[in-house]
Amino acid sequence: MPEGQPMTEAMYYILLALLRPIHGYGIMQQVRELSGGRLVLGPGTLYGVLTRMNTEGYIRLEGAQGRRKVYAITESGKAALYWEYQRLKSLVRDGQILEEAEG
Repeated sequence: MPEGQPMTEAMYYILLALLRPIHGYGIMQQVRELSGGRLVLGPGTLYGVLTRMNTEGYIRLEGAQGRRKVYAITESGKAALYWEYQRLKSLVRDGQILEEAEG
């Protein structure tokens, strides 16, 4: 994903979950928790996104816990996550006009 391109919600939450190395099932649980239950990832979606982000250099395979693969975010992934976080903050800030219009 080139810089300047918005992330999908799944990508954003997966990268947040990977701020600490974790296996796939743990990522699904962490995403559900971080999103307050709003985002529930199935295995197909999760592993599709993980494959894409690994190819793009945002995550790497860290190792394994038994049969479970452990993934970690890379420096490139952290930079992309931070960029997306700043973009989302700007959207919220710009959207405050809605509250001003109601008042």
